[in-house]
Amino acid sequence: MQEVKLTTTLTVYDNLNELVGSDASLMHLAIKVRNTAYAPYSNYKVGAAILLENGEIITGTNQENAAYPSGLCAERVAIFYAGSQYPGVPIKKIAITAAASNGSSNEPVSSCGACRQSIAEYEQKQKTPIEMLFMGETGKVIKMNSLADLLPLAFGADDL
Repeated sequence: MQEVKLTTTLTVYDNLNELVGSDASLMHLAIKVRNTAYAPYSNYKVGAAILLENGEIITGTNQENAAYPSGLCAERVAIFYAGSQYPGVPIKKIAITAAASNGSSNEPVSSCGACRQSIAEYEQKQKTPIEMLFMGETGKVIKMNSLADLLPLAFGADDL
């Protein structure tokens, strides 16, 4: 038997004002689109903004449905659109922000399992890391250098 310890590194910013360059602009855009989310059931709005290697920026918001499994998270809306409209163009980074309408969301919110798996597929396919930025409505921002930092033992095409 062998015990293996997995570790990850992340950067924590005290607030949005500490971000610079494309990190700041991407998160500001994610915040802006967050307000257009369709979340009448959970009242939990999520916005995502993706920077592609070609400079294009794609946004997405969560889209709920009364038949709960039929909705999609903001990350998958944006990633699937990017894959559809810009096939083969690598994703450089994604910024994600979430806000609950019934109170303040000050803690960073990371992607759900389904979104992690979807992002992992793109990261594995493009063979380059996807930087990830997370925040709540306000407060701290977490930055990770790769989806693999969030999901180190991701299932992928090589596992089939």
